Amino acid sequence: MKFGKLLLPLYGVLALIYLMVPIAYTIMFSFNDSKRTNIIWNGFTFNNWLNVCDAQGVCQAFANSIIIATVSTIVATVLGTAIAIALVRYKFKGRAATTLLLFMPMATPEVVLGAGLAAQFLNAGMPKGMLTVILAHIMFCISFVVVTVRARVAGLDPKLEEAGRDLYANPSQVWWKVTFPLLLPGIVAGALLAFALSFDDFIITNFNRGPVDTLPSFIYTAASRGIPAEANVLASAVFLLAIAGVVTAQVGGAIRRKKLGITP
Repeated sequence: MKFGKLLLPLYGVLALIYLMVPIAYTIMFSFNDSKRTNIIWNGFTFNNWLNVCDAQGVCQAFANSIIIATVSTIVATVLGTAIAIALVRYKFKGRAATTLLLFMPMATPEVVLGAGLAAQFLNAGMPKGMLTVILAHIMFCISFVVVTVRARVAGLDPKLEEAGRDLYANPSQVWWKVTFPLLLPGIVAGALLAFALSFDDFIITNFNRGPVDTLPSFIYTAASRGIPAEANVLASAVFLLAIAGVVTAQVGGAIRRKKLGITP
């Protein structure tokens, strides 16, 4: 009986260790005094963090990933939010088909999706590059934004908007003063999910990037000879910034709840 009680915590600890080992390896080897390869530990140094762009192409690949993810996220969030509101609030012909089509990119294997998009761009005579990658990312990111925002729209009480209209607010004022603030948590969640998926994507990107390098494709190409320590630096920085953002949001939320006297 005692073993049964310990089994779940033990499983949780082992799963956490399994997930954290690659992250710990990445952070540790960002400080490796590597020469030609970054596979063997040669000593501790801060040079990789101080001269992160020394590895040829790594900073350009990182900048490309940031640009692609940012543009894709903005467009996908705007379109996805509008689609989510339309699917929840309005009845129109083809509503069920639209919902089905939105879920298809989430269910389709990335290899199939990437190859299909590459074929479409080829048939359209569109040269592969950053634009084709952005269009591809917008296509599959919209689905995740719609699913996230749709849940928030479905839980929104229409009486709150009606109250705004009863107080002589025009549609624009109702949107910006009532609807948008209430939907903002769902919109932000969808945008963060879209950014993470876009920044991290390799398979679809690899089919449609042409000569453009992103950070995942750079790491994949460099993996055969040992990922440069500078790439580990960028990956570690992204991870640490994400953790800092989560901690800041949680602490800020706790402070606001405390001020309002809300108990968790």
